[in-house]
Amino acid sequence: MPKQFTASESQLKPDPRYQDLIVAKFTNCIMYGGKKATAQRVVYDALEMVQNRLDKEKSDALPKTAIELFHLALNNVRPSVEVRSKRVGGANYQVPMPLNRRRAQSLTFRWILEAIRSEKGKPIALRLAKELFDAAKNEGKAVTTRENTHRMADANKAFAHFAW
Repeated sequence: MPKQFTASESQLKPDPRYQDLIVAKFTNCIMYGGKKATAQRVVYDALEMVQNRLDKEKSDALPKTAIELFHLALNNVRPSVEVRSKRVGGANYQVPMPLNRRRAQSLTFRWILEAIRSEKGKPIALRLAKELFDAAKNEGKAVTTRENTHRMADANKAFAHFAW
């Protein structure tokens, strides 16, 4: 029987600038066509823009460094439940299911990437910096997606007993 997941998590090396595994994983998710250097440039440029904005604004509510803001943004977007379709007795129910760490992280990355890729006309590093900054303040498209998911799960919690 094949393994469910690849060994990518054990093979993943921290990114060269921040020595952070989550930044390295996010860079890999941004990457198109194997162009890792381009993806790293996008992420690092976005984090530099975030750092410049943090230095200008000096807000008490936000962290001092861009990497801390990046982690705060990911935590604000990370879902705790999702709804899955279950067929029971000829009817389909939207059943709320708790998420494991890996699935929550992949949804977080996917929602942020969908948010930045849906907005056209600006450089992607600028869009990423804006979305991370908004997510750190609990705003933006990715946070809205998380709230909608939680709202759907809350509305369908009557069907939670179907989660087996």
